[in-house]
Amino acid sequence: MSDSVNLAYDFPVLGAFWAIMWFFLWIMWFVLLFRVVVDIFRDDDLSGWAKTGWLLFTIVLPFLGVLVYVIARGKDMGKREQRHARAQQEQMERYIRETAGGTGGTGTSKADELAKLSEIHARGALTDEEYRRAKEKVLH
Repeated sequence: MSDSVNLAYDFPVLGAFWAIMWFFLWIMWFVLLFRVVVDIFRDDDLSGWAKTGWLLFTIVLPFLGVLVYVIARGKDMGKREQRHARAQQEQMERYIRETAGGTGGTGTSKADELAKLSEIHARGALTDEEYRRAKEKVLH
C-alpha cells in the first residue's frame, strides 16, 4: 500500500467540498479578470498606449498583471464604476422624461403645447404663418 495520505479524498464530502472550492475560486478569478479588462477600457484618463500596455500585461501574465493592476489602480476602480453607474442612471432618467413627453423639465408635453397653439390659432391671435412656425419649433 501507499504511504501517502490524501485526507480530502478519504471522505467523499471533503472531496466534493475541495472541488467546489476550486471551481468557486476559478469563477472569482474570471470575474476579477473581466472587471479589470472592462476598467482598462472604461478609464478615460489612460491614453491608448497605456491601455494597450495594461491589456497586454494582463493577457501575457494574467495573475501578475491583474494583481499589479489592482494594487496600482484598484482604488479608483470603484470611483470609475460609480461614475459609470451614475451616468447610466442619468441617461435612463433623461430617456424616461423624453419618452413620457416632458420637454426638458417644463412638465408640458409636445401634444399639450400643440393643443395650446391650436387654441390660440383658433381664437385668431396667431396668423397661419406664425402658427406654422411655432408648430415647427415645437416639433423640432
